[in-house]
Amino acid sequence: MGITKNKQSEETILTMAKAAFPERKKPQITELTEGMCNAAYRLQYEDGFSTVLKIASPDREGFMSNEINLMEAEVRAMELVAEKTDIKVARVYRYDTTRELCAGDYFFMENMEGASWNFVKATLDEETNSALRVEVGKLQSKLSKVQGEKFGLLGDDSHKFDTLYDFVYFLIKNVLDDAEKRNVIIGVPKERILTKLEQDRDIFGEVKVPSLVHWDMWEGNIFVKNGHVSGIIDWERAMWGEPLMDDRFRFHNRHEDFLKGFGIKELSASQLRRICWYDILLYLTMMTEVTYRGYEDDGQYRWVKPLFDRIWESL
Repeated sequence: MGITKNKQSEETILTMAKAAFPERKKPQITELTEGMCNAAYRLQYEDGFSTVLKIASPDREGFMSNEINLMEAEVRAMELVAEKTDIKVARVYRYDTTRELCAGDYFFMENMEGASWNFVKATLDEETNSALRVEVGKLQSKLSKVQGEKFGLLGDDSHKFDTLYDFVYFLIKNVLDDAEKRNVIIGVPKERILTKLEQDRDIFGEVKVPSLVHWDMWEGNIFVKNGHVSGIIDWERAMWGEPLMDDRFRFHNRHEDFLKGFGIKELSASQLRRICWYDILLYLTMMTEVTYRGYEDDGQYRWVKPLFDRIWESL
């Protein structure tokens, strides 16, 4: 379990639930252990109503430089998506930042129908999984139509950028600085990576308008029901960037079914080059967060390091 999980006692959770739903009786509480950042619980009431409680860490311990106001970003993103698209996201019932009932910000949200695609993927036939990949591509295309004025992280009001390049440089430099502070073995000098990125500055100039990006839309954050996507969760890493920055475009899971749904027949040379930099950003983040989160083993690092090496060599 990561050190950022702000677990609470049953008594505290019941007090929070009473404040949010004063007319309801005592619920059954189940801890949700899948996530690695926030503490989460499902509350089930006798009348059939259920809700999910997410609780943020009370401080910055265990977080990296690009992880800024994650809970605020998640709430903003879900409200924005609900307003601007027909993509199913959870309704937020109560968002509390007062710290009066709990040592950490928290919110109660709608319990999504269905199950995590990652959890049920192996039980589905290939035709269904293929159709889901196409459907997710279509949802990503809809999300790309939600546009903003500046590039930047949704939870970070202090750093906004006029160009995509400046935003990407900010993100990659931050994670390289984080890695340096914890002596994470990257295998490539920080200055060499940043110099190479600067040499590629012009390829980012093609993207003029920021789009809303989930960034972490892997199968674990996609809920499915009856062979279709029933909802998208975990929007805390949302940003104003380029659609190609999202997880479904990464080297290790990019699929032609998804690209078909998104509406891309062929990626251009400059798009493929930018995708490599977005791969670098994700893989650097995954390599480095192991030390910040306090994971019990380095399995994630050992899995992602060869991916980073492969993409870096391709640059």
